[in-house]
Amino acid sequence: MDLPEANARAAIQELLGSPDTVDQGIYHHRAVLHVHGNRRRLGLPRDLAAWELASTWRGTALYPLAGPVAITGRATAGELTGLDSDMVGHARAVAQTVRETLTERRRRPPVSNGAAISELLAYATRDISASK
Repeated sequence: MDLPEANARAAIQELLGSPDTVDQGIYHHRAVLHVHGNRRRLGLPRDLAAWELASTWRGTALYPLAGPVAITGRATAGELTGLDSDMVGHARAVAQTVRETLTERRRRPPVSNGAAISELLAYATRDISASK
């Protein structure tokens, strides 16, 4: 999606379906994750791809992310920009791996939640390293 320069934040609110508020998280110095602001109250489902990407960028398993998530670039001064191609590569690779992993888990469930988390984070680390 091309964000308008004049009012990018309003376009993100519309994209996420969150007219009141959008929360922002910075998990990588060149990216901003924009998350639906009322996700808890509405009980929106978890976004495993966004969680895995943010956790891998941070180097640790983070709190769950829920609802729709948009990712933009971030300039040095903090303003929103387009996402660099390598960051797009990170997001695409991680999202694809999450889809494949969830499909496999339907056939072969993990032994524990901890094992599932470790597996996802290891895959994301591999994906991000490979896309550099």
